[in-house]
Amino acid sequence: MRSFRAMQLHETQHVLRSLLRGMPHLVVGGVPRERAGEQRLAFRRLGADPAGDLRLTSDAFANGEPIPIRYTADGGGAEPPLRWSGVPQGAESLALIVEDPDAPTPLPFVHWLFYAIPPSARSIDAARAGGALEGRNSMFRTGWVGCAPPKGDRAHRYFFQLFALGRSLDLGPGTGRSALLRAMSGNVSSCATLIGTYRR
Repeated sequence: MRSFRAMQLHETQHVLRSLLRGMPHLVVGGVPRERAGEQRLAFRRLGADPAGDLRLTSDAFANGEPIPIRYTADGGGAEPPLRWSGVPQGAESLALIVEDPDAPTPLPFVHWLFYAIPPSARSIDAARAGGALEGRNSMFRTGWVGCAPPKGDRAHRYFFQLFALGRSLDLGPGTGRSALLRAMSGNVSSCATLIGTYRR
């Protein structure tokens, strides 16, 4: 007859195997089995075209360039500075969604949700001073969560997506991605993207 300890170990192994079968997005053997994919990013889901006059930039990194370590989980996770221009006439508010489509998760990993941004604001600091709200990221916290791709994985891309909206959003603080996308659907007048990369 097996010992109680051996039975516990067998049951634990059974539970872990069940979890692995039910969660194909987990990293197995150091290589992600499935990645969220660019087609699941917010601007794709919303059918927004980032080819207009709206522009999003950062003093910390250029488009397509590495994000400095201080803005990642390895360097304290400071908020990256962002600025924008070209907000279209008639915009009632702006929203920022930052996602990693290369994450080993079914949906892009959400690093930041920032919405109810006054159309007159031109930076993160001005947006916050104007009463903008922050939503819930994939760590179930509000605010920015620093980049932290799996160690040894290829460089991940972080899509900073800014949306100009034709009407204000009736949402409170701590809103999640799904609810934010539903509220934005059919409401986007312009979009801009800024891509940063990071590898551990």
